[in-house]
This record gives sequence, C-alpha cells and structure tokens, in this order.
Amino acid sequence: MTANGPRFPFLAKAFEMTDRANRRTPLTGALTLATATALLLLSCGQSHSAVGTLPLTTVADIALPGKTTRFDYASIDPQTRRLFIAHLGDSTVAVFDLDAQKVVANIPDAGEVHGVLAIPELGRVYASTTKTNEVATIDGKKATITARTPAGFYPDGMAYAPDAHQLFVSDEVGTTETVIDTNTNMRVATLHLWSIVGNSQYDAASGHIFVDAQTADQLVEIDPRLDKIVSRYRLPGAHGPHGLLIDSVDRLAFIGCDANNRLLVFDLKSKQVIASFSLGKDPDVLAFDPGLKRLYVAGEAGVVSAFEVTSAGVVKVGEAFLGAKAHVVAVDAKTHLVYFPLENVDGHPELKIMKPD
Repeated sequence: MTANGPRFPFLAKAFEMTDRANRRTPLTGALTLATATALLLLSCGQSHSAVGTLPLTTVADIALPGKTTRFDYASIDPQTRRLFIAHLGDSTVAVFDLDAQKVVANIPDAGEVHGVLAIPELGRVYASTTKTNEVATIDGKKATITARTPAGFYPDGMAYAPDAHQLFVSDEVGTTETVIDTNTNMRVATLHLWSIVGNSQYDAASGHIFVDAQTADQLVEIDPRLDKIVSRYRLPGAHGPHGLLIDSVDRLAFIGCDANNRLLVFDLKSKQVIASFSLGKDPDVLAFDPGLKRLYVAGEAGVVSAFEVTSAGVVKVGEAFLGAKAHVVAVDAKTHLVYFPLENVDGHPELKIMKPD
C-alpha cells in the first residue's frame, strides 16, 4: 500500500519536489513553539517503551486459502462477526468467521484487491481493486460481488461517511479522492489533493473525512456534506504519511509515516502534532481496540508496535518482530483478539490470532 517504497520507485523524486514546495508555502495547522518542544520531549522519552516484546500471546495459527502472495487491508463486521481479508496477490477476499474461527468463503474476481471496508449498517463490504481501478460492492452475508464502480487511478484505502451515505476512496497514485454514493453505487465527485494519497478515515465526532496527503506531508480534512476540502494541516516530523486511524472519542488521529518510520499523534481539537514515536521499517496498517485503548501498527518489515492511550497521553508499550511482511492487522473489539494475515508461513498463508496479555 505504500507509494514511496519499492513498489513505486519512479515516485521518489515526487517526494523531494513536494517537500521543497511545502517549505516554500505556508500551511494551516503550523506547529507552535510549545508544541514543538513537547514533541521533542515525547520523542526523547521513548526509551521507557518495552522494545523487543509485544503485550500479545499467540492463541492460534490458522491456514488461509490461496497462494503465498501479498495480503493488504482487513476489516471486521461486528454484526455478522466476519473478518474480511484482502488477498491482493490472489485477487480474492477471504472471509473468516470470528466465532467459529474458520474460513467460510473466498470471494474471487477481486482484481488485485487492496482496500477492504465492512459497513455493518449497509450489510456490505467494499473492496478497492487496482487491476480495473474500481470499487467492488460485496454482499456481506452472501459473500458475492454485486456491483463495480470506477474509482480513479490506483484506489486503495476507503472511509464511509454515514450521514452523507458516501464512500471516500483514496486514489493513491491518481492524487485524488473519489466519492461514491452508496445508495446508487455511482461516483458523484472527485476531489483533487495534488499529492499521492494515503489512507482515508471517518471521524464520528466531526462527521468529517480525514485523508493523508502523502507527498505533501499533510492531513487533509473533507466535509462530506459539501464534498469539499475544508482544511489542510501540515504535519511537522512527517515524511510520507500513509497509515491513518482516527480515535474519535479521544479526539486523536494516529498517522504512520512510511518514509521515515514514525508514528505521529495529531490532536483533532488543537489541530497539532502532539507526539512522535519511532516504528519498524515501512509502517503500513493501523488497528485500534477501543475497549483497551490500544493501538497496533504493523509494518512491511514484520515489526509490530503497540501503544496505549492513557490519561497522561499516548505510551508505547511494546514492539517486536512478528513475522515476514506482517504489515496487516485487525482487532475484534468484542474479544480483543488481534488478527495478522501472513503470506508465507512454512509454504502457505496463515492467519495468526493473538490475545492481549
């Protein structure tokens, strides 16, 4: 899912050019001196983290269907109790029953599927497919594709705005955000970010969509009622912000930067970066357990980092190598179990299931 790594070497120059342009152009959300000082202190305080261990214990390793090829995003439907896993290399979506702890379906014809997003209130799952640059609509119960919608160039991450009944799709290389009406499965708007686009997330508190502008080192805010970009926030300390997760309750955005291996904590009230942490190489997917207030960040190099949101702030509680290319993670909020699809374990793909200590 990263656009600045080995998958897109021809875009490396774009990062340098955009970085220089950012320094020439003032942006909203500039870092204050006080925030910069706090950021430095928080970064220096990382020696207290339990690096080398994870607060997780393996409870099961379950074989997944298909070949030993790349996985991408994963998404849980808490109503049907199903985990949907994008098997990019096989162009399929694996469907895993969380209660029965077994694979119950393997959806074909999802050409080079990247993003996958379950929307329980619609009974649907959306999958972004880069082979045809479309978003596939999946019936969550029947596990079949029911519609396909054009979605820019290289669609990747997705977010759903329930009040507007719209799906926002990150066109990673296309530098745009595609807006799809979920009532009609029709594209209704295209927003230009003028940057390679990272992940998209919905903030339930504001009702807005937030998107990583990866080559601009910005966080972009979109009002889905207007289908309009309303703010762009500069992210000091960021280089290649790609991963994104919104904690609406605590008013925080967690931003994974895959070009400098950092996690930024962005305060959605003050609109400023308030903390920064080191990560393993090429951080990718983020998942959050709202009950335990625990964040997991999985990276391309197989390193997983764990953080907790406390009354004193965000604290790093563990980090360790989990497995080759362990860059996908999903959390079941009901059981607190954590799921990691691994593409090659002893010659076959596998789903590692872990519980918090």
